[in-house]
Amino acid sequence: MYSSLPDILLADGALQRVARDCQELVEQELDAKSGLSAAALKVAYKAVTAFAPGYYQSIVEKMVPELLEKLQPFWADFHAEGGGQFGDYLVKRGGEVSEAVLTVTDGMALGSPRPAVVKAYNAVRGGAGKHVEAALPGVGALVEKYAA
Repeated sequence: MYSSLPDILLADGALQRVARDCQELVEQELDAKSGLSAAALKVAYKAVTAFAPGYYQSIVEKMVPELLEKLQPFWADFHAEGGGQFGDYLVKRGGEVSEAVLTVTDGMALGSPRPAVVKAYNAVRGGAGKHVEAALPGVGALVEKYAA
């Protein structure tokens, strides 16, 4: 078991595997959503994934190390509290975890040279916290899959 989440990426090919699983998690979460806010998310997702072949995958791969860094304090605290399911722990601290994760995407949007991607991100950023919180059980399971 890794004591530091960024160490997960030291294994050969781990970054690509984790990024692929992150993409699958995003797609599962989107498929499970309905309603007006879901429609906006799906349009934004389609805009980003259709933008250029391989662009979305490369962005996710770039985000993974930063996301693991942001999740590291929660992981350490989770173990200090005695464990259980990491997803359950993340849900209990949902707002705090969500904001930590969103600092990564906010930073990427701020530095993006692609106006279409920034526009799509800004269109959904206001409600992003609740969507990230809804995905936290899956995020916890994904982290545990690679950290074990």
